[in-house]
Amino acid sequence: MTTQEYLDSVLEDQRLGADSDERKALTDRREEVEEILRDAFSESSPTIRYGGSIAKDTMIKASYDLDVICYFPHEDDDAGKSLKEIYESAESALTPHYYVQRKGSSLRLKSQDVENYGTDFHIDVVPGRFTDDNKDNAYLYRSSGDKERLKTNLQKHIDHVKDSGLTNVIQLAKLWRVKNGLMIRSFVLELVVIEVLKSSGSKNNFEKCLTTLWEKLRDDMDSIIVEDPANPSGNDLSELWSDSVKQSLSFAASNTLQHIEQSGWEAVFGKVESVVDSQKAAAIVR
Repeated sequence: MTTQEYLDSVLEDQRLGADSDERKALTDRREEVEEILRDAFSESSPTIRYGGSIAKDTMIKASYDLDVICYFPHEDDDAGKSLKEIYESAESALTPHYYVQRKGSSLRLKSQDVENYGTDFHIDVVPGRFTDDNKDNAYLYRSSGDKERLKTNLQKHIDHVKDSGLTNVIQLAKLWRVKNGLMIRSFVLELVVIEVLKSSGSKNNFEKCLTTLWEKLRDDMDSIIVEDPANPSGNDLSELWSDSVKQSLSFAASNTLQHIEQSGWEAVFGKVESVVDSQKAAAIVR
């Protein structure tokens, strides 16, 4: 098996197809969440849609979630006059049904059943308000940090990732993050991969892309500029792209390259059992 074939098999093993149990559970839960929000804010008619890795085609089995975007019309005050009130109103609407955990600009949903209390549903609800009638840009409330609001554009985020031609490499990078226990937000990791490999002429050569990425993280971390494509000058990502995050990435990248040199690629992602078994079955048939 070539390295490319091996990495292809790793990707295939990590895919969550539309008919997978995980995707079906997400879809069912998303419909339930949307119904709750629409009932709670029937006078506001919020825009509710998919975001996150499922919308960007970067979902992996090892670490996945679903962003449920809930944006209100820019002149609507029924859900709240301020972004903070909108955030808290969404939290109040969801609390009778879920254990709700506050995150930066989102609300993480978990089970409140006694027997399964705290079980993660892998769903983040992201409340916000459109900046105008065009319904492109939106403001989000920030429950932490210096700024209380964040200007963003969901479609720009999705397009930036999907149009990069690097969704497969991003999936492998996300799996690498999980394997190494790295504390970097998925959104920031996506931006790093795209920034480092944006000029790569071989985006389908996963071995070359990943090696280039890790060498850059190991040798030239300080030259990597991470900017929010929805608001490059207005959104400061330094809190998410901190020195500690950079150091951990650089250290992990250095170790990974050493592991590959000494033990090969399986030392990075492990053995893909399902692919190995299928190859054995095919050999028996032949």
